[in-house]
Amino acid sequence: MRALAKTRASRVLAKLLPAVAVSVGLCGCATYSDKTMAMRELVSAGQYEDGLDEINRFLKVKSPDALPDEGKWKSETSLAVLERATILHAMQRWQASAFNFQVADEKLEFLDLRSSADEIGRYIFSDAATYYRTTPTEKLALNAINLINYLARGDLDGARVEARRFTVMRNYLLDYDPDHAHGAFGSYLAGFVAERQGNWDEALRYYDEALQERELPTLGEAIVRTAERGGSYRSERLNRYLGSEPSLATPASPASERERDAGEILVIIKTGRVPYKIPRRIPIGAAIGIAGAYVTGNTALLERSAFKVVVFPDLEPAGNLFNTASWTIDGTAIQLDLVSDLGLEIAREFDELKPKIIGSAITRMIVRAAAAEGARAAGNQSNAAVGLISALAIEGAMVAFDKPDTRSWTTLPDRVFVGRARVPVGEHTLAVTVQGNGGQERHTATVNVGPGGYVVLDVTTLR
Repeated sequence: MRALAKTRASRVLAKLLPAVAVSVGLCGCATYSDKTMAMRELVSAGQYEDGLDEINRFLKVKSPDALPDEGKWKSETSLAVLERATILHAMQRWQASAFNFQVADEKLEFLDLRSSADEIGRYIFSDAATYYRTTPTEKLALNAINLINYLARGDLDGARVEARRFTVMRNYLLDYDPDHAHGAFGSYLAGFVAERQGNWDEALRYYDEALQERELPTLGEAIVRTAERGGSYRSERLNRYLGSEPSLATPASPASERERDAGEILVIIKTGRVPYKIPRRIPIGAAIGIAGAYVTGNTALLERSAFKVVVFPDLEPAGNLFNTASWTIDGTAIQLDLVSDLGLEIAREFDELKPKIIGSAITRMIVRAAAAEGARAAGNQSNAAVGLISALAIEGAMVAFDKPDTRSWTTLPDRVFVGRARVPVGEHTLAVTVQGNGGQERHTATVNVGPGGYVVLDVTTLR
């Protein structure tokens, strides 16, 4: 009888061991961050053309304007198009970049940070087959960066359309998260567009929005000038620049004819890339401490689980070479403001989601552990080893099909600096320097500014 029981156990083990092996193998599938690693490394080295080729290979197309057939549009396709748009932007290929941003914007969905832990978990762990969902910071940055594509080409009408898209999303975010400033650099640039089109009150409202996060001395002269031209909108923040309170900017004196004809240069400098998602493992005890009330179920079931760690998507620093910037006009240093720190905004959003994500992961582990216990009990009726392997097979297979989603906008710039200056009509030499732990990198350009006109220079390093 004992020999017969062992024979039966061996047969069951022979059937179950392949399932365990398959489940372990499936756990090693490449994540989005793995698949795009080569592209990120090329971009980090400043090899944008090669990085563009790599993302085109990912999309299985040859041209930056080419898109996969609709029937071949996969869960990662829209995000890859967004990455391509950003690389093209850094290459100053404005029209191609705008096209890709528009396509991505139409396909991408929005991740509501107020969603329940169950909803967040369903997306992070089970719905990787769905289109990528942008966070609030990413959605606003998409519209703001695309606005630059139009400004750089001198297309104010196109820039205004993008500014309106930005405003719709920003207002939506303010409704449920009024305690945080959103998209400061987008508001700054939308204000510049409104001012250029003579919409004075609209410009002042945008400038007021930009000031919600931090003081921006480069806005001082523009605020005074816009108010003098007829803008009547006021706020406590604007008043600090207009002289109603201790002023951060010197009010403008009556302008001479030459000054009225002067042009303006706007420079936008973007450095580095925001943190991106990778799979992270932490011990179950530490995970329960982070998740707190977002765990549902009896955690005691995890004591017999074969899986003693929680795997979840976590943020990894991009290892940026540059994090500060400066600029000159004809050799004279000009004020530059750090308007948005997108990396910090991304981290803040993720910190808000993290307990929900880990809570959902633990809850799913509890469900797996319960299923495994059932298999263990059934198997134990014939043999303890069969019960153990049955439990491992059930639990392992469920883990294999419940991988964390590591998709994120990995090429989104980290820090955004803006500077502006009134200049005499004519030719001017601009020099932009970015620097950090990776040394420094210098970019120069010669521009010609017409009477009352403007020039926008964008330098994006992604390094």
